[in-house]
Amino acid sequence: MGQPLVSVIMSMRNSASTVGVAVCSVLLQSLRDWEMIVIDDGSFDDGAAIVEGFGDPRIRLVRESTSAGLAARLNQAVALARGEFIARMDADDICFPERLARQVDRLREDRKLDLLGCGAVVFRSGGELVGEMPVGLHHQDIVARPFVGFSLPHPSWCGRAAWFRNNPYNSRLRYAEDQDLLLKSFRHSRLAGLDSVLLGYRQDHLALKKLLPGRMTFASSIWRHGMATGELMPALVGVAIHAAKGVADVATLGFGLNQHMQSKRLKPVSASIELRWRQLREELASPSRGLKRSAG
Repeated sequence: MGQPLVSVIMSMRNSASTVGVAVCSVLLQSLRDWEMIVIDDGSFDDGAAIVEGFGDPRIRLVRESTSAGLAARLNQAVALARGEFIARMDADDICFPERLARQVDRLREDRKLDLLGCGAVVFRSGGELVGEMPVGLHHQDIVARPFVGFSLPHPSWCGRAAWFRNNPYNSRLRYAEDQDLLLKSFRHSRLAGLDSVLLGYRQDHLALKKLLPGRMTFASSIWRHGMATGELMPALVGVAIHAAKGVADVATLGFGLNQHMQSKRLKPVSASIELRWRQLREELASPSRGLKRSAG
């Protein structure tokens, strides 16, 4: 089998309820020249058996007996990838059929680009749409406030394999590994985003057990980076902003305003995206394709 154009990398842990439909969405890609590397991060469910059950030689499953975390597994997948480009997705995401083709075409058109994101629509496991995640379109917009964060949704990343190899994730981090990586690399990288929704991001609700550790981890990254570069005042402001947002998270979710807070972070979903989403779900659930496993 020859070298694929793009490697789709995924880490999963106890994802049996969602990984089937995630893999199906890659099988439906209009760009066919891909490989998929799925690393099972110490799961104790049937997720690996579901992935193996597809029987597609382009899908490579690596089983690990213990959990090392997302960042470590992504570095492992990057090392195994053979494609010229690498695309990210999580085991509960859904790719729109044109995702890989659109992102690879843009990266081929603009040789200066290292990493490209895209729009993503947030959905709940029942299939209902919640809103669209904001994404920065131009480098200067994405990096405008580095000590606050980067508007480039992690599961939407597609970039040059060389960039991923030259800019590994901090494998010690369990949260905010994407924001930490962009903070370390944005000055010598070129970033952009497509103004098109090409990914479905599953999020049933916001959880403090993820929000607060994520903010704390990124705040630590900000301070380390500020110390290393001498930008202490901007770093201090960034830490203070994330501390204030953490307090707001606790207050908002503590009052039971989860759905309100979730919707407030997102843009309204357009009618055209709702239509495309319904069509995609129908195609993923089509019995003729044998894709009825976890058609969430």
